[in-house]
Amino acid sequence: MKIITRDVPPRAAWALEQSGVHPLLARLFAARGITAKEQLDDALALLLPPSSMRGAAEAACALADAMAANQAICIVADYDCDGATACAVGLRGLRLLGAPMGFDRVNYLVPDRVTDGYGLTPSIAKRVKAQGADVLVTVDNGIASLDGVRAARELGLQVIVTDHHLPALQRGEVVVPDDCVIVNPNQPGCDFESKSIAGVGVMFYVLLALRAELRERGVFTAQTQPKIDALLPLVALGTVADVVKLDANNRRLVAQGLKRVRAGAMPPGMAALFNVAARRPEAATSFDFGFALGPRLNAAGRLADMTLGIECLSTDDALCADELARTLDGINRERKAIEGDMRDQALMLAEGMFDESEDPPPALIVFDPDFHEGVVGIVASRLKDKMHRPTFVFAASGAEGKENELKGSGRSIPGFHLRDALDLVAKRHPGVLLRFGGHAMAAGCTIDEEHLETFEAALQLVAHEWLDAATLQRRLEADGVLDKQYRRTDLVDTLHKEVWGQGFAPPVFCEEVQIVSQRLVGEKHLALKMKHQGEPVDGIWFGHTEPLPERVKLAFRLDADEWQGQRRVRFLIEAAEY
Repeated sequence: MKIITRDVPPRAAWALEQSGVHPLLARLFAARGITAKEQLDDALALLLPPSSMRGAAEAACALADAMAANQAICIVADYDCDGATACAVGLRGLRLLGAPMGFDRVNYLVPDRVTDGYGLTPSIAKRVKAQGADVLVTVDNGIASLDGVRAARELGLQVIVTDHHLPALQRGEVVVPDDCVIVNPNQPGCDFESKSIAGVGVMFYVLLALRAELRERGVFTAQTQPKIDALLPLVALGTVADVVKLDANNRRLVAQGLKRVRAGAMPPGMAALFNVAARRPEAATSFDFGFALGPRLNAAGRLADMTLGIECLSTDDALCADELARTLDGINRERKAIEGDMRDQALMLAEGMFDESEDPPPALIVFDPDFHEGVVGIVASRLKDKMHRPTFVFAASGAEGKENELKGSGRSIPGFHLRDALDLVAKRHPGVLLRFGGHAMAAGCTIDEEHLETFEAALQLVAHEWLDAATLQRRLEADGVLDKQYRRTDLVDTLHKEVWGQGFAPPVFCEEVQIVSQRLVGEKHLALKMKHQGEPVDGIWFGHTEPLPERVKLAFRLDADEWQGQRRVRFLIEAAEY
């Protein structure tokens, strides 16, 4: 591990401090590209306008027409947290804007991860039609569903695709579905600046455009229009849980959602999820969305049925929401147990690929017949974090008639665009990849088991060509020394209130400390007593068991630990360099 200290532009830090930003925050913000206090303004009025998102106005017009004609609308969701929140936002938003509710007018459908696979498929289109829908709206999927959209149109369904993923590639050319409305900032010709917006954010923007369209039609006035900002807690949850880059627009969406959660203004299902996760909504942080609520929703899509998650987020019945949240919590505990076993097996398989005296290969590909398809993505992420290599984990498909297929989920490291790597493998080895798609840092693919070795060799070759020694060295960006005057619980609270996440990393400080004592807690966590700038402080390194030398450079986050009514600062260790 190499700990790298972020550069802090002195003029930007000085300008922020002069404008009233706390000196520690001024330094942190400047290191993350903030140059003026105005960039920290999270007012709703500063959100990018819906008019700049290509297709939003057209989608709004189509939805307004459908509502006026009392047509049935079906939302086809993805089975992760982004898809679940996007679906709940769609259901709640259409209800707020006056769509005739009831299962026969506005409903939803979630593909099964195992039997249906990802996205809008022809079989899903048939099921939507069989339910009596007139309009099909995808959320967090659809941009690459060329066959599914075509099948839906042939069945007479109007199709509105709302998505944020990259379009499909055919022979190196970008292709999008025909004869439908597309709302996706990553489609060709879209000028919307926030290319990193999550699927739930795209659906929220469609609703903003729909409200504007209904104003134009005289359904509402500026005074009587519904306040759809009530949906922002769901938008914030899905945005953080999908680990999209927190650019300025996404940070505003998350900040606005957090404000409402802290004030207690959120759907009953979110309040119930906070309760089962033993987290306090009044002190909610983006960490809660990403590591407490998000995993409980994702577990349903991985091991059971994301309908549970969508029902939890869309119901207004607090008792029902509580029961569903408890069910989701139980599924998440099951997911943790499965993940733990798979992670251990995957690590053993990965370590068997090279000798102890060697560095790991430039990419890792592991498969075991007993792996659970729903958990391969998490295991790939854990393996990638530990080995610092692009990683694919495969499981056998559980779909009937596809017993020979393997479904893989991949996670990558900075400097290796995983979706582009898969595209290159597909070009070099036509027919090996049955399906693939994704982003730079996460992607998925389906292959025949007989082609696993070919895929492994091909991806290894791409990784060898694209990655150099510097990229393959694990690095952690930190924010330098923490002056002891800032080692206070009130500043811990101040830091926690800010919006941190992907692309706007939470503060991690680094410096040399003296280890006074160390012991294992629960056989898998290292508890430390240290001297930091001559003063005692406690720390803990979760998931780490190896002892540290007496003097060591640590990277750490700040936390407040409460014991017998007293709050004290402690360090959450992220890495060590020695």
